[in-house]
Amino acid sequence: MRQLVLVLGAGGQLGGAMAEGLAVRHEVVARARAELDVTDAVAVRAAVTAICPDVIVNCAAWTDVDGAEAQPAAALAANAWAVREMARLAGELDATLVHYSTDFVFDGETGRPYAEDDAPNPRGAYAASKLLGEWFAAEVPRHYVLRVESLFGGPRAKSSIDRLLDGLRAGAEVRAFGDRVVSPTFVDDAVAATDRLLARTAPPGLYHCVNTGCATWFDVARELASALDVSNARIVPIAQADLPLRAPRPLFAALSNDKLRRAAGDMPTWQDAVRRYVHARVMR
Repeated sequence: MRQLVLVLGAGGQLGGAMAEGLAVRHEVVARARAELDVTDAVAVRAAVTAICPDVIVNCAAWTDVDGAEAQPAAALAANAWAVREMARLAGELDATLVHYSTDFVFDGETGRPYAEDDAPNPRGAYAASKLLGEWFAAEVPRHYVLRVESLFGGPRAKSSIDRLLDGLRAGAEVRAFGDRVVSPTFVDDAVAATDRLLARTAPPGLYHCVNTGCATWFDVARELASALDVSNARIVPIAQADLPLRAPRPLFAALSNDKLRRAAGDMPTWQDAVRRYVHARVMR
């Protein structure tokens, strides 16, 4: 069913891909931060009520993890209070709210991929602000809270995978965490999964929207080198503790997408996603 979809945060990596991808099957109105600042509740209410969307897709967020430690109020404004206002509006308009969260809501002190019913334990201002946003989004009867992780791809690509890819293509030495375990999310696959959830009117709730499987960043770098057919890649494993990071990061941050698979179909493996992205970037 074709719906009127409002994409907020359309100037970012995920938002840009979401606006472009969802427009294939829906009527999309996209608003970047320069057009609509989600922390301006008065402006958001005026814009959303004027558009009267069937679906609000919120890709806007404060993503500066370390910066949030110095500016927690700004992180809360974008990641929590703005979501509270969107949830109120979605309820008033009988709209579906789609909101994206993060693996950072977990502390990383486990040895298996996290499931949606695992208790969160955020460490740091950014993580706490994102968890609050999840709770506010869940107040809407029809809501999808999708946790994504280590995003890469999209029309405005700027990610850790891009940094590694650029270094490998340049023949430079690249450093990658050998102890941080992640489940990357290719934005193309996140868009497709979001579209399937909407099309299938899947049960509302919390889903882990990541590619299947997990790996260290060192493993990811090696997969990138293999996809590029770089036989003499210089990849140096480092420990997360070696870097002076202001905000704590979950060391084991892998997420299970079993719930999403049951509701919206399989997600490709992270290796498949990485190779598709490499092909798209190298060939363009």
